[in-house]
Amino acid sequence: MNNRKVRAAAWLFAGLIPLWINASAWGQALGLNRIAVIVNDEAITDLEVKQRMTQALSMLAERGIAAPGTDVVRRQVMEQMIVERAGQQLAKDMNMRIDDVAVDRAIDQIARNNQLERDELLRRAAAQGRDLASFREGLRSEMLMQRLREREVDARVQVSEADVDAVLSSLGASANTEYQLAQILIRVPETASSEQVERARARMIAFRQQLATGANFAQLAAANSEAAEASAGGDLGWRAAERLPTLFVREIEKLKPGQLSQVIRSAAGFHLLRLNDLRQVSSAAGPPVAQWRARHILFRVSETLPEAEALRRAQDVAARLKAGEDFAELAKKNSADGSAAKGGDLGWLLPGDTVPEFERALSRLDLKEISNPVRSPFGIHIIEVLEKRTDVPPIERQRAQIKQALRERKAEEAYDTWLQELRDRAYVEYRGETN
Repeated sequence: MNNRKVRAAAWLFAGLIPLWINASAWGQALGLNRIAVIVNDEAITDLEVKQRMTQALSMLAERGIAAPGTDVVRRQVMEQMIVERAGQQLAKDMNMRIDDVAVDRAIDQIARNNQLERDELLRRAAAQGRDLASFREGLRSEMLMQRLREREVDARVQVSEADVDAVLSSLGASANTEYQLAQILIRVPETASSEQVERARARMIAFRQQLATGANFAQLAAANSEAAEASAGGDLGWRAAERLPTLFVREIEKLKPGQLSQVIRSAAGFHLLRLNDLRQVSSAAGPPVAQWRARHILFRVSETLPEAEALRRAQDVAARLKAGEDFAELAKKNSADGSAAKGGDLGWLLPGDTVPEFERALSRLDLKEISNPVRSPFGIHIIEVLEKRTDVPPIERQRAQIKQALRERKAEEAYDTWLQELRDRAYVEYRGETN
């Protein structure tokens, strides 16, 4: 487990999670329900596109990035919506659904992440033009896509010890370095002709020349980049070297803050990077910290196990454990986590290893105490602490951190490829205004 899902949920309030609205009723009232694009056998209306464009323009304004032309924003927004609609259709075919209870819990989680009361969160959303119904449906759509990602991508990502060894041997001067980066990406399909490849390369070279003579990187990225972070001006945030492709690291090792990379060719296309800043992180084991050896039983909420039923089962198992039944046996029979085969044993956990809800419950338990059901983004847990200690992190910590970083990087790359394949498989027919 890690904090990635919780962090991802927190982005919603910043406006980065796509917003879906029920356009049919609104469109009939406003006369804007004409079809903009058909995705397989479903329509996206012009009203939906205009609403999403408003959100995109608002986000750019909040970041102080000058908006590209309306036609560019419309094209970018429609591409995002096509992929999302295709994803929703796939989820429907797989009988996936997000019930209202799960949406309510996600809203509460976002409010806590932003240190707000639920009502205040909804008031702020309304002030940005997002009524409760559209806010909920936007979140439901994002949760569906996350569940699709878990099933179709994340579960298939594997990181071996040999992968970790390769990273350790290749880091060199970049070991213990984090980079703050921005990028522009021009995609090149695998089936592209040599002429298409050269056009993409020439386009990226032209962008680099514009930037070298004073063009604004964020504005150029917002208008032209085909990466997911384009609407954030290409900002990739802080990345450890092991979370970056090796060909990126080789380029940015040569740069000083503020400098541009050369044009980089990858399997995805052509990249242009700007190094905004860098910092060193300690490689030492660090000061002693509280650690727990724990085990758990996880009831994963899904379309086949609604949250209310998961909670009921967790309460039943907790009662049986408190009555003296064997934890390991019940974990093997009931837990939906990979640790089930080991009787739920998670080994030694350090601060930050688990999501906040799990860690808070962990820190409050006495030795051998069975927790009440604990909710987290992963589902509902029953937790027991087997041992406690205060010690420096073990030397294997670095390998574990690299392995996790590699897993996240591979998952991001695989998800990006999967989204492109999802888009390529969809039947798309544009109507009305040009895209």
